[in-house]
Amino acid sequence: MEIAGSFVVFVLLVLCSSAATGADRLKYKDPKQPLNVRVNDLLSRMTLAEKIGQMSQIAMENATKEVIAEKFIGSVLSGGGHSPAPKASARVWVDMVTEMQKGALSTRLGIPMIYGIDAVHGHNNVYKATIFPHNVGLGATRDPSLVKRIGAATALEVRATGIPYVFAPCVAVCRDPRWGRCYESYSEDPHIVKMMTEIIPGLQGDIPANSPKGVPFVGGKTKVAACAKHYVGDGGTHLGINENNTIANFHGLLSIHMPPYYDAIIKGVSTVMVSYSSWNGVKMHENHYLLTDFLKNKLRFRGFIISDWQGIDRITTPPHANYTFSVEVGILAGIDMIMIPFEYIEFIDDLTSLVNRNVIPMSRIDDAVRRILRVKFTMGLFENPYPDPSLAGELGKKEHRELAREAVRKSLVLLKNGKANEAPLLPLPKKAKKILVAGSHAHNLGYQCGGWTIEWQGLGGNDLTIGTTLLNAIKYTVDPSTEVVYSENPDSNSLHSNEFSYAIVAVGEPPYAEGFGDNLNLTVPADGLRTIQNVCRNIKCAVILMSGRPLVIEPYVASIDALVAAWLPGTEGRGIADVLFGDYGFSGELSRTWFRSVGQLPMNVGDPHYDPLYPFGFGLKTEPAKSN
Repeated sequence: MEIAGSFVVFVLLVLCSSAATGADRLKYKDPKQPLNVRVNDLLSRMTLAEKIGQMSQIAMENATKEVIAEKFIGSVLSGGGHSPAPKASARVWVDMVTEMQKGALSTRLGIPMIYGIDAVHGHNNVYKATIFPHNVGLGATRDPSLVKRIGAATALEVRATGIPYVFAPCVAVCRDPRWGRCYESYSEDPHIVKMMTEIIPGLQGDIPANSPKGVPFVGGKTKVAACAKHYVGDGGTHLGINENNTIANFHGLLSIHMPPYYDAIIKGVSTVMVSYSSWNGVKMHENHYLLTDFLKNKLRFRGFIISDWQGIDRITTPPHANYTFSVEVGILAGIDMIMIPFEYIEFIDDLTSLVNRNVIPMSRIDDAVRRILRVKFTMGLFENPYPDPSLAGELGKKEHRELAREAVRKSLVLLKNGKANEAPLLPLPKKAKKILVAGSHAHNLGYQCGGWTIEWQGLGGNDLTIGTTLLNAIKYTVDPSTEVVYSENPDSNSLHSNEFSYAIVAVGEPPYAEGFGDNLNLTVPADGLRTIQNVCRNIKCAVILMSGRPLVIEPYVASIDALVAAWLPGTEGRGIADVLFGDYGFSGELSRTWFRSVGQLPMNVGDPHYDPLYPFGFGLKTEPAKSN
């Protein structure tokens, strides 16, 4: 009896050992296996519910550990301004992502979820992050290597909060500055936007030599998966209206709006986001030809296609009017992951029904999931699913702020320097008896950063994050003996009696994002114009214009001594002072045509009857001051 009992124990041990060995031999869990072997092995083990879960990206607010586990959710996102707590630290972000990941890994197959966030000019949702100039300013630098370094710094700051995926870069070619997203575009010229796709290897890492084109690549735990957006033609909508119709023949679409995607795919971009806009009346979220036939099949893009926020809802008018139809046409068009912040249960139920009724074939589901898994395996998410807390110090670190300061310097475009028959005003002397700093944007970090900063629409004021306003930058830069007087809106009477050596006036647009920024007038706000008129008629003045696009300024240029387009420079105001006072020279060149009046729009370089105030590529140059 004792021998028989021992034999039973032995058999059980052998069986347990075999089961354990079998688990260890799951090919998808073995990093030594070829990528496609891992993807196919995992895909073959998945149920329909697990596959549809991978195709679902839900909002942070809904993403409890329990929901992620129960619905097999494949991805979570923070929308603009969505964070775990006001002024949340890197550790708070890391803890949140870790808890969500525990839910994903607790499932039968243990497929990690991928967390995505908008990081369009640095890690812009996060308190204390370095905020770089918006893309319109970076385009003026003409410096792809700078943009690549910004991508690498942004990746580190994003990883510092435990996040491995960013919805950036925007590679729109903005053809009309009335569009509220024009500052997210590097240029009206597709060649410059193509140059600036160098931010992708900054974010993701350089693809290995001889890597096949179109295959996603992410180079380790300090890099993030990138997203080229918004495919395609979002910058060409009629009258610059957000989410509107781009009217163009196929040649126009290919020659103007498509080129940045060619480069993005060659550089191994992991994902592509679909545009809300339409092409000749067809919504991009339902455009099978451009999503599947062209992007996937002709360009051989092997990453995954993601919708925009509630993007499939907007296939119908009004949005969400026939959600089952929207799910059907969006998935059949070729979208692989659906950004469904809130209606995820309805989406999962509808997609499940559509597959079970053979309206959507399983082959389309498998294509979507294969692409999503390919990205997750490529970026090492299965081997390193959890955040690395040791990266917390990367958030807003000094080296990144110095890089942002350099980017500000190089992005500034000098439009005017001195009135006729007078000496140039810039660079300004650091040593002066008394100087005036004025204007709505002189001491307002939120205005300096613009939209997509802490909140989706941006904020005014100096309490939103860490940085240096232009006023403080001036105080740091001038000689200690120079008296700096700040008055946001000085009246002309007060200026007569004060003996100012010169004035620096900073005005521009308040923050905005997306459709809230659509603007048919493009005028400097009235308080800014009053400040320019009051100051510049009494004192020699340098006007610093902070805006997401060119504005109507021709009527006021004659009264201004020096005019600088500073775009939306971000948190490092010292970059402006560096150039104003001559530590560095002006080098930026317009990446956008500066129109005379909105009646000329749209007007882009190369158009017939091209008659700008300042042409594309314009920018006065100065040398650093040798003794200042």
